[in-house]
Amino acid sequence: MMYDKQDILKKLGLSDVNSGVYAGEWLQNPSGDVVESISPIDGQPIAKVRTAGKEDYDQVVDRLGDAFKQWRLIPAPKRGEIVRLLGLELRKHKQDLGKLVTLEMGKILPEGEGEVQEMIDMADFSVGLSRQLYGLTIQSERPGHRLYEQWQPLGTIGIITAFNFPVAVWAWNATVAAVAGDSMVWKPSTYVPLTAIAVMKIVDKVLKDAGAPPVMGLVTGPGRVTGEAMLTDKRLPMVSFTGSVAMGRRVSEKVATRMGRTILELGGNNAIIMAEDADMALALRAVLFAAVGTAGQRCTTLRRLIIHESIKDKFVPMLINAYKQVRIGNPLEPGIMMGPMIDKMAVAMMMNAIERAKQQGGTLLYGGRQLTGQDYPGGCYVEPAIIEAKPDMPIVQEETFAPLLYVIPYKDLDEAIAIHNSVPQGLSSAIFTNDLRKAEQFLGPAGSDCGIANVNIGTSGAEIGGAFGGEKETGGGREAGSDAWKAYMRRQTVTINYSRDLPLAQGIKFGE
Repeated sequence: MMYDKQDILKKLGLSDVNSGVYAGEWLQNPSGDVVESISPIDGQPIAKVRTAGKEDYDQVVDRLGDAFKQWRLIPAPKRGEIVRLLGLELRKHKQDLGKLVTLEMGKILPEGEGEVQEMIDMADFSVGLSRQLYGLTIQSERPGHRLYEQWQPLGTIGIITAFNFPVAVWAWNATVAAVAGDSMVWKPSTYVPLTAIAVMKIVDKVLKDAGAPPVMGLVTGPGRVTGEAMLTDKRLPMVSFTGSVAMGRRVSEKVATRMGRTILELGGNNAIIMAEDADMALALRAVLFAAVGTAGQRCTTLRRLIIHESIKDKFVPMLINAYKQVRIGNPLEPGIMMGPMIDKMAVAMMMNAIERAKQQGGTLLYGGRQLTGQDYPGGCYVEPAIIEAKPDMPIVQEETFAPLLYVIPYKDLDEAIAIHNSVPQGLSSAIFTNDLRKAEQFLGPAGSDCGIANVNIGTSGAEIGGAFGGEKETGGGREAGSDAWKAYMRRQTVTINYSRDLPLAQGIKFGE
């Protein structure tokens, strides 16, 4: 391995056994199970983590509730200054934290460092946001009255993140929530606890150096303990959840039962429509990264290529040739384009999906093998697969979280859009065309039904300035940019009467 595990751990303040419970200070002997972080690169353990028991969780949330009471009184631009300092500290640790992301999750090193850069970008975005958080001035119908709305901090929020973006999605929520005046408790995936601990060690330094309240907490542990506690906890007015559709349904139901709010970022069955006039060289690069990047383990990964029948026989051989050039192996090594999947169960799921696709009438065009041998230790490496499929195949309706791409031919754009919208998920979408009319039809009210719609770029790699999220079974949540900050605050409508009369709205005369 190009980088020594112990060197990475040392630089980030990690040890062989780490506490995974934090709220202003590290709880040294939490009562939960000890879990082992396993690198999918070689199947070997990296370090151990002591997780939170229920009593540890309660202690963290109580401390965060106390911190919130102080934090909400600090002016938003001053809160933004703390987030600015966090961004500066993350810059210092970008390379080391990026290496840890790669070591623990398996994405290639440029993607690992890119994920840390996304945290930095979110900090910068949120600093600017701290001087905005705008409300509206509304014209009152009553003389001598002023009517407006303002936004107040919400409380302590829960953040539950998935393994595939072990730090960036936390930053989407945490930096915005911090400037909004909230405190927050984070439950990371048990696949990637070390990256969460490393981030919180950076947070700990920033908050203490600034003399700020301990508004960011961490409770590592299995979903049945910490996750379930967050869903039923009335102290958390909102829970942001990233994960599967099945689990998202449970989150939504449990939190709604106690009248809480949710932000749900669930599955994606993303598609690119390639029109007959598409720029093939441009599309080839976009399809390759969108389908193969992060070993197909992005919620925005390209799952379906809906291609005009007139160009399919020309483009698909180009795509297969590009797949053959993809270097698969240790993601910490230079030149590698695709690392391992997260574990052997994920590999088995991909292999099962390929067999099901064949049984349902699909044709395997390339790849789909599990890679073994000394160059692929740990059992988590695969060849990315391309399957020619029909849109009504049941497997095509599902999100297989793997580098598995279905190629589906179409005759006209109306048919392509119908195929595109026929799946239950609605996250990211794209069209490749040089025809303005086709592009506008795809972006129009009868076009893509997804939360993200692109023209001449792929389905993955969204910028933080736009709100991220999807429709249908993707959950409807929005995070990061635009006005996603409103989910972390409560709206308050305010009326001020500066007259000496008491007129009622709608011209009502009471007692006359």
